[in-house]
Amino acid sequence: MNDTSQSFFTDAFVTEHVLPVLLFFLMVYMTVIVYKLGKQSGAGKWGMFVLFLGLMVGVMGFAVKFLIKFLIEV
Repeated sequence: MNDTSQSFFTDAFVTEHVLPVLLFFLMVYMTVIVYKLGKQSGAGKWGMFVLFLGLMVGVMGFAVKFLIKFLIEV
């Protein structure tokens, strides 16, 4: 095998393009899980609000990190 051949899936490509897509789908999956947990436990409106508030704080942290990184590179 030739060591000079370049692979399409380099570490930089995976970090820049694949990871954000997979993390987006993970966040959607976590939203479904939190919704199901809230419904099964009978959390009510206030309980669902608190559950989703906790989840959305993490999601917003990820989004703000991505936005800051984008603005610094420009």
